[in-house]
Amino acid sequence: MRSTESLKVLIGLCLIAAVIVSVPACAPQPVESTVFEGATLIDGTGAPPIEDAVVVVRDGRIECAGSEGDCSIPSGAETVDLSGRWIAPGLVDAHVHFAQTAWADGRPDGMNVTDEYPYEQVVAERKTEPDTYYRSYLCSGVTAVYDVGGFPWSWDLRDDAEASVRAPHVAAAGPLITWVTPRMSLAAEQVMIEMDSVESARAAARYVAAFDTDSVKVWFLSVPEESREEMDARLLAVGEEARSLGLPLIVHATSLREAKVALRAGAHLLVHSVSDQPVDEEFLSLASEQGTIYNPTLIVGENWSAMYLFAHSGETPAIDDPHNCVDPATRQKILSTPEYIDHPSVAQMTEEEAQARRDRVETQNQTMAENLRRVHEAGITIAMGTDAGNPFTVHGPSVYAEMERMQASGLEPADILVMATRNGAMAMGREDDLGTLEVGKVADFIVLEANPLDDIANLRTITSVARAGQLMPIAELAFDPAR
Repeated sequence: MRSTESLKVLIGLCLIAAVIVSVPACAPQPVESTVFEGATLIDGTGAPPIEDAVVVVRDGRIECAGSEGDCSIPSGAETVDLSGRWIAPGLVDAHVHFAQTAWADGRPDGMNVTDEYPYEQVVAERKTEPDTYYRSYLCSGVTAVYDVGGFPWSWDLRDDAEASVRAPHVAAAGPLITWVTPRMSLAAEQVMIEMDSVESARAAARYVAAFDTDSVKVWFLSVPEESREEMDARLLAVGEEARSLGLPLIVHATSLREAKVALRAGAHLLVHSVSDQPVDEEFLSLASEQGTIYNPTLIVGENWSAMYLFAHSGETPAIDDPHNCVDPATRQKILSTPEYIDHPSVAQMTEEEAQARRDRVETQNQTMAENLRRVHEAGITIAMGTDAGNPFTVHGPSVYAEMERMQASGLEPADILVMATRNGAMAMGREDDLGTLEVGKVADFIVLEANPLDDIANLRTITSVARAGQLMPIAELAFDPAR
């Protein structure tokens, strides 16, 4: 330890230096590099894991990631010992909606609760309080998300989120373009733009392009037979306009016929499974030729039904949230579902009708699982996404159930992890700097207590998440569920 006199001299020198340069010259200097060592590294590329690895981070980006022999430790670097742990890239949820709340109040077109929760107020809260969901995502190990349909303000989230280590990276498609009569619009804002002609379809694509959108999104529900030719022409026009604008086309199309039209229109990303029937060779060939990314969203339909079924039964739902990443307000709303047993949308439901709903969900689940296997076997790129914000599909921890359903469908954990990291970044158009732990990329990663390559459910053992190299314990990001 320094003597008292030496300390006085040092303080005096600091004060002199501060006067000369007008800055606190003796303030602690930032650490230029941080080295995370000792863990098993899974880099997200599909390469074999590296035991006793070293990850060197400088200025928020990866300077080296590999074996101890491949990476030299910079002089003066801060070191973090992660022996006995696993490091993997931060997860990417390639299908979310910030304007939706994971309960009925965010989807008044479903179980309408606007008398108690006015939709204008719900959307205003979501617009002004994005940090709530940012925290939920980071707490769950999700460091990047793609909002594939929302109000125009969703575009505004991107810059602030990009600059903050307390938020995931955000890409946004803005309002949806659709042939369906727009739903969920407000007096001065809309989340859907109706393409009521080929000309208006093209104009809608130009509108979202004017806001520097990350993509052009079409909500292409099953088309009545008598309208198919006209509606197909409108989607093809949007695709053509998107190409001329240099923007990727993403399409919601859950029926095989409409999905094929989307592929012919040049869809970069199909944001749902084909769920009405098995995919055929024509679909697989079109998707392969286009280089389309398939985003299966396996759990969201079942979750939608669960809201009605729990309201019908009066039973309290469980929230799959192993680390308390769901905020208390969302938790309270979901747990209140049984109180809506007399809601008009469920009050007349018989037990036979409830069982029929369960049966439809099971049939759909089987179709989606088989289609996912076929798409994977065909070599088509798959990206993990949850459709978070829809009822019971919570922002953040829903990624665990989604990936576990992918595994139950027959996919291997190693493949799923690539789908939830590298491929998600590809879907967002961010593969150059996100999604894998490689030199030059942003240092977004998660630390786990168990190997996710043994079982994808081991992603639930997350202990910390790093955003731009800033390591944050999950316990510090969690919410107090009692508040």
